[in-house]
Amino acid sequence: MRSPFPGMDPYLESPAHWSDFHGRFVPLLADAINARLPENYIARIGEHVTIVNPVLEPPGGPVFVPDVAVVRGTADDARAEVATAVAGPPAVALTNIEFVDPHTETYVEVRRLPDHELVTVLELLSPTNKYGDGRGDYMRKRRDFRRQSVNVVELDLLRAGARFEFVEPLPPGQYYAFVSRASRPSITYAHAWSVRSRLPTVPIPLRPPDGEVALSLAEPFATAYERGRYWKLIEYSKPAPPPPFAPEDAEWVGQTARAGARAKPS
Repeated sequence: MRSPFPGMDPYLESPAHWSDFHGRFVPLLADAINARLPENYIARIGEHVTIVNPVLEPPGGPVFVPDVAVVRGTADDARAEVATAVAGPPAVALTNIEFVDPHTETYVEVRRLPDHELVTVLELLSPTNKYGDGRGDYMRKRRDFRRQSVNVVELDLLRAGARFEFVEPLPPGQYYAFVSRASRPSITYAHAWSVRSRLPTVPIPLRPPDGEVALSLAEPFATAYERGRYWKLIEYSKPAPPPPFAPEDAEWVGQTARAGARAKPS
């Protein structure tokens, strides 16, 4: 069964589904790019590891669950600072624990053979790229790619969280694809679309004189949705995850979701 939405399914933006969807969608994007690349290029899967400090949940944002503990300082350091005695039972210095979450996400890298030169990176943005410490780490990586003359394609299929900032305002839309070509590092091309629209075809730049290849997002998305069996998991009878849609879209989203709930196989 396909998603009831013609393009991006806003219910996949929920923290309950996003990580799984991200893990399914990125390899399918790599496969689709490989099918279109010239023979002297190859698309591969890379990994980012981001250390996320758990914070209060931002409005409409994810909750990061810490799964590794590290210590900052030691109890011996604290004991050394105690210079005077106080009345009563002696105090015992204990080491505080700082929790962090090492978050691993995949991306697509396009390399040119035979020297395996990194030519283009395709990123599917996640909450860790749009909030807190993870956003800072991602912005530094983004700048590094540009300094290395790497083309960067970024898919932002999450309405919540910080958007990229430019001198000009973003074109109106709910979802974006940003294409930064190494040949024009000061310019980013923004492709914008709404929840009512089909997923677009975006360019994947290569090295001159090889031009670029066209990547249709619709087929990999449909495959990821079907393989993930999200129609079994998503409760389309409930409101879409935050942030709320504008009134002119909210009613349409609700009607489309309810139609999807009715169409579920029994």
